[in-house]
Amino acid sequence: MGKYFDMLLEDIRVREGLKSCMNCGVCTGVCPAAEFYDYDPRQIVNTVLTRDDEQIERLLRSETIWYCGECLSCRPRCPRGNTPAYVIQGLRTLSQRLGFFVESEKGRQQLAIKRLIGDNILKTGYCLVPRNIKPELHPEQGAVWEWITRNDEEVYGRFTPVYGAEGQGALRRIDEESMRELHRIFDVSGGREFYDTIERHSERKAREMGFDGADDDYMMQTYTTNSEKHY
Repeated sequence: MGKYFDMLLEDIRVREGLKSCMNCGVCTGVCPAAEFYDYDPRQIVNTVLTRDDEQIERLLRSETIWYCGECLSCRPRCPRGNTPAYVIQGLRTLSQRLGFFVESEKGRQQLAIKRLIGDNILKTGYCLVPRNIKPELHPEQGAVWEWITRNDEEVYGRFTPVYGAEGQGALRRIDEESMRELHRIFDVSGGREFYDTIERHSERKAREMGFDGADDDYMMQTYTTNSEKHY
């Protein structure tokens, strides 16, 4: 009883965001996600405060913790100084650490985020680089984005003289020394180990679902699947 609660309290965000909740429901009343999803931050906080392992594990395996948009609308409104969004961050991290995230459709999308954004940080130093945003993954952008992708040097070269090159300014190429330092930060902080955890649990789940491991087909399945049961 309480092991998950104790693990959550190891996260500074949970200790900061989970104080003396009185279940007034103001956080739910101002939450944009609560308007569109079956999502109730008041109830999530209440579940965590039960310290009941069974209830918290259900939460860690659920779709629910992935609905929060982290807008932090809840933070300034709470009369007791709680931040349910911080609690959600802690729940998400614990779900990833324990491998529970793969048990939900929204949770499995963490692999796509890790590969499309996380890996890009280690390759380029940026979360996203225009030339690396594949048009086929963003059909909603239409033909204009496809043209921009083909002509990125001409388009972005009008805004910055160092596009894709070393120097000072936006969209520059990050120098090798800075990239080595970035990699060291990931190694020391546990970021790379965290990435490996996402991959390891995704590999397991992919094989359970009949894929040949967490290959590109599985990654695209996590990226594109929407059961439309989340509203």
